[in-house]
Amino acid sequence: MLLSVALIILLSLILAQVFEKLKLPRMIGMLCAGILLGPYVLDLIDGSILNISAELRQFSLIVILIRAGLSLDLNDLKKIGRPALLLSFVPALFEFIVIMLFGPMFFDITLLEAAIIGSMVAAVSPAIIVPRMIKLMERGYGKKKPIPQLILAGASIDDVFVIILFSSLIQSYQTNSFSIQDLLFIPISLILGIGLGALMGFILLKLFKKFHMRDTIKVLLIFSTGFLLVSLENYLKDIVLISGLVSVMVLGGTILNQYEILAHRLVHKFEKIWVVAEIMLFVLVGAVLDIRVIPSVGLFAIILVLLGLIGRMLGVMSSLIKTPFKQKEKLFVGISYIPKATVQAAIGAIPLSLGFVHGQLMLSIAVLSIVITAPIGAFLMDLSYTKLLERPIIDAKLMDS
Repeated sequence: MLLSVALIILLSLILAQVFEKLKLPRMIGMLCAGILLGPYVLDLIDGSILNISAELRQFSLIVILIRAGLSLDLNDLKKIGRPALLLSFVPALFEFIVIMLFGPMFFDITLLEAAIIGSMVAAVSPAIIVPRMIKLMERGYGKKKPIPQLILAGASIDDVFVIILFSSLIQSYQTNSFSIQDLLFIPISLILGIGLGALMGFILLKLFKKFHMRDTIKVLLIFSTGFLLVSLENYLKDIVLISGLVSVMVLGGTILNQYEILAHRLVHKFEKIWVVAEIMLFVLVGAVLDIRVIPSVGLFAIILVLLGLIGRMLGVMSSLIKTPFKQKEKLFVGISYIPKATVQAAIGAIPLSLGFVHGQLMLSIAVLSIVITAPIGAFLMDLSYTKLLERPIIDAKLMDS
């Protein structure tokens, strides 16, 4: 196992650096490292690591959501209102519907299987979006409206919405039953998740203020609480639906809105943890991908992903109707909703691990969606933000001085 860990870290970091030099997202390099080291190419990853890959991917997802919550200021959201709410589910819903409808036309799959693929692909990538939006907030771009906060909030909740939808569809597939009534439980799950996350956030804050402890200990307590919330969702699913992932993000948001100084310190701690979590997440999803399947599905999968992006862009524009945003600002929001990576890596292999008939096809489409959209989205965001977003003169002078 030690040799496998060493190879994973060394090769993923080397390829990540190579891809960064090529102006491409570093996680694509990590994904390639996983494919090379995985059982379908060099077979150099110990089986014991692959056996717990699902748990390691979930660990990474919790890191992402806590970090997003610690960066999500509700006061900024109040200034935005309706667009933030709509962007949290409308673009994903448009993309989901497009993929669900076109999927059976391209592949020999059922409507439910196409819906599962749609729910896997429809999420945007916090790993690409969050650091870029934080950078824009620090530099003052889009500050007046505020656009980075809008994207950060909408994209974070978008992921949670899609993950809940995915979980519901997986359960429907396993029980061979699905109805519109199942989707009605999503709002209930969200509301209960928000309440539970806020409650645990307040409890932790009371604990932090009453007992002096290092920030490292606080991080461990937040992590443990996040694991507890996700586990609680599984234990209570037969009694009541609670979104543990929503709870995890709200937990971080509660800390930010009640103890901002601490939240900013903790964000830096979680950024360091993410360095390891990112490697494990993308390497392991690459490792379980059977690249022999890609040639047979590649062209149709690419077309399906691109059609989904068109649906997503239409969803973004629909969400921004009757808002004060200029057309160029709406375009930047649409561009920011292109990249996919983190959620696809976290949930893409789940159908395969559960023994679904088309599990490898689902994983292949999820991985191709990363490879196509992550570099395009990241490149366009980095290229366009100075042209599409405004920056107050005073902020520009401060940054330039």
